[in-house]
Amino acid sequence: MSVYVGNLSYEVTEDSLNAVFAEYGSVKRIQLPTDRETGRMRGFGFVEMGTDAEETAAIEALDGAEWMGRDLKVNKAKPKEDRGSFGGNRGSYGARNRY
Repeated sequence: MSVYVGNLSYEVTEDSLNAVFAEYGSVKRIQLPTDRETGRMRGFGFVEMGTDAEETAAIEALDGAEWMGRDLKVNKAKPKEDRGSFGGNRGSYGARNRY
């Protein structure tokens, strides 16, 4: 399981986020999604810790903590929802104008 980290500064790097979470255990992986068009960070990320106990310690310590001028939102990451191949109701766009 991963930890979701929200309200991140757009200046954050994998190294800086790793340094913060390493205080609570071993960091296995960090993901910092970027916008496809601009390449700019999206303001959130995911951190995978070595054990559930390390994840819990990091969440308890860092949720609501101020870092880089922002109050972090840290919790267990939820599985990505399957939105289907059409992204919701896009497949019926304009259907009411057909009659």
